[in-house]
Amino acid sequence: MAARIREQHPGASVELVVIKTKGDIMQDVSLVQIGGKGLFIKEIEEALLRGDVDIAIHSMKDVPAELPEELEIAVTPLREDPRDVLISTGNQKLETMPHGARIGTCSLRRGFQLRNRMPDLAIVPLRGNLDTRIRKLETENLAGVIVAAAGMRRMGWAAKISQFIPVELMLPAVGQGVLGIETRRGDSSVGEAIAFLHDPVTWCEVGAERAFLQRLGGGCQLPIAAYAKKTGEEIAIGGLVGSVDGRAMIRHDMKGPASDFGILGRELADRILAQGGRAILDQVYLGDGRES
Repeated sequence: MAARIREQHPGASVELVVIKTKGDIMQDVSLVQIGGKGLFIKEIEEALLRGDVDIAIHSMKDVPAELPEELEIAVTPLREDPRDVLISTGNQKLETMPHGARIGTCSLRRGFQLRNRMPDLAIVPLRGNLDTRIRKLETENLAGVIVAAAGMRRMGWAAKISQFIPVELMLPAVGQGVLGIETRRGDSSVGEAIAFLHDPVTWCEVGAERAFLQRLGGGCQLPIAAYAKKTGEEIAIGGLVGSVDGRAMIRHDMKGPASDFGILGRELADRILAQGGRAILDQVYLGDGRES
């Protein structure tokens, strides 16, 4: 990203500032236990608000549905592959895994969908960066690990992938494969400088997914997934909500005008809530004093 900005604006000073977040540091505790959404961006947003940095680049699947009032996602570059992938010992595919095979994942969403489709697999909770999770194939005696395709591609590790999992089998996280560039609201000079990076199709797709998430008020405490695909002037979106115990899944799909992407995302959430999603959300959020 920095290289593209330098190329677009020759002579501009572009400095990379690496900020470690709570989510980066606390890798021995599950995301649910330490607070879920926002763990990977809070310290970065604080630096943006202080003026220590002018733009923040996030993985959109880590960005909560609600942002601080003073900040905004100004630009979404072209989306990378949104799918999940399997990295396995012996290059096995999911459908050929033996009964009881141990599959590592850090995601409630991935674990839930795997258990729902393939109940004979054993899901092993896994945290850490990509390199750490891949190494745990051997150190944790795992048959495979499931991670995001986008991260593997960006690291140049596509050759390590054993299987790309179709979105029909495993719906991605909201915003998976999308980078979001966050700025201070109203900072027009910065907005103009990075506008060339913006992809309107990605904006439309991730906008529908985030409208779905915002309507649900969901975080990392429940399996929640959504994926939108714009084709011409139409957009299709699928979404799901699952129960913590893995027994219930409410899934629905909708299509509509791409210009109404936000409305469509909210309507999809409302349908899922009406079909049993509300009871699932209430069980978790009202149980800990939150409103859903």
